[in-house]
Amino acid sequence: MDKGDGIKGEDVPLERIIPLHTRAAPTRGYRKLKSSIQAVGLIEPLCVYPEGDKFILLDGYLRYRVCQELDLDTVPCLILPTKEAYTCNRMVNHISPVQENRMISQSLTQGRLEEETISTALGVARIRVRLQDNLLKRLHPSVVQAFDQKKLSFRICADDMVFVKPEYQSTIVKEMEKNGDFSSAHARALILRAPEHLRLDQGRRANPWNRGSRQREGLATKLEETSRRHDFWVEQYRQFVTDLLALCVYVRQLMENKRVAAFMKAHYPEQVLRFQEIIFDTEGKKAP
Repeated sequence: MDKGDGIKGEDVPLERIIPLHTRAAPTRGYRKLKSSIQAVGLIEPLCVYPEGDKFILLDGYLRYRVCQELDLDTVPCLILPTKEAYTCNRMVNHISPVQENRMISQSLTQGRLEEETISTALGVARIRVRLQDNLLKRLHPSVVQAFDQKKLSFRICADDMVFVKPEYQSTIVKEMEKNGDFSSAHARALILRAPEHLRLDQGRRANPWNRGSRQREGLATKLEETSRRHDFWVEQYRQFVTDLLALCVYVRQLMENKRVAAFMKAHYPEQVLRFQEIIFDTEGKKAP
């Protein structure tokens, strides 16, 4: 099918496509892309141009990788007449994570798609938990913007920022921008410094100011369990040592019996050497 300007749409055998450039696949994005192609097929065609009996891949390397992994025979492609005709990336406008979440939420609310369908296509488990409908209402616009720009993680926004009032959230973002540090540790340190009147949900057990005490409780429990295990193995070691000493006494008596020693040397010389090593080890000497 001719798209104009000499661009044609055709299904091309995957084995005839050669990537112009290769790059590492980001784990999360690649997993989502694979789930989408498995669920609904390849929607956005690859961009290629012919060179001999092959086709050079200009756009869609990750899609190409996924199709290879899924053992597809043919893939839909836009065939450009020349390499210079490629202008696809100039029109790319990626949506932000917040916009993506709003679109998914709207689809679920209006009943357009089932939750399972969206989760499978996007490779996201428990999508309603991930969305957290009321989260955006509790975040300052500057925090949402930092999240969109991938400066702040979803965990920091959902688990930490919501414990301080929006005006202090804005102060935190300004401080992080000033210091050029958007790390999780820096964000949590600023949250812990929040004045009392700017804190929220202080009574909840999971708030940032109680986590230290909970971690100490958990550490105390682990130390107590470790102590119990230590006492158990100490007692086991003592029993093993007692049994070994009793065994050594028995072996020494056995080897001091001339008739038994002569029989053992004649028929079991290797065992005799082992018995001698045990006896000398208990006496702190070296076997001859």
